Amino acid sequence: MRTVTFGMNISLDGYCDHTIFNPSEEVHDYFTQMLNDVDLIVYGRIMYELMFPFWADVAKKQSGTDDENRFAQKLTAIDKVVISRSLDNVEDGTRLVRSNPVDELLKLKQQPGKKISIDSVSLLPELIAADLIDEFHLVVHPVFVGKGRQLLDGGSLQEQLTLKLVDTLVFKSGCVALHYLKQ
Repeated sequence: MRTVTFGMNISLDGYCDHTIFNPSEEVHDYFTQMLNDVDLIVYGRIMYELMFPFWADVAKKQSGTDDENRFAQKLTAIDKVVISRSLDNVEDGTRLVRSNPVDELLKLKQQPGKKISIDSVSLLPELIAADLIDEFHLVVHPVFVGKGRQLLDGGSLQEQLTLKLVDTLVFKSGCVALHYLKQ
C-alpha cells in the first residue's frame, strides 16, 4: 500500500496562505527533494489554482531562480489529481475528480507506485478523519500573519490526532521543517 503524505508551508500562527511566504532556496530544495519519492499529487481546487498554471509556466520558460526552476520541473512532471466540484477543466496530465475524495484516495492508495502527496487544506479534516494520511511535512516560516486560511479551522477535527516527530531541519532563513508520522 502506498504512503500518503501531507505537506504545507505555515506561519507561526498556523496560517497557510502561500501568497504570503517567500520561500528560500533551501525551502524550495527541501520540497523538490520530497517530490523524488512522489508520483502522484492530489490537490483541492484552491491549491491547484494557486500552483497552476504558475509553476507550469515557470517550468516551461525556466523563468525562476535555479531552485524555483528545479522545483517547477519536478512538480510539473508528476501526475496530478484535482478534487473539485466547481472546476470545468484542468491542465493536461491532470485528472479531475468531482466527488468522494475519501473513496478516490483509498483506491489510489491501493495502486502500486511511490508516495501520494496531498496538497489541500480544505480536504485535510476529511482525510484525517478517514485515517488516510500517513505522514505530515510542515515547514514553519518565522512570521505571524494574523489572517487568511488556517491549516485547520476550529472544530474541523472529529477527534485529536497524535503524531510522532521523526525529523527536524532548521534552515538559515529561520524556517523549520517538521516531519511527523501518524502513530
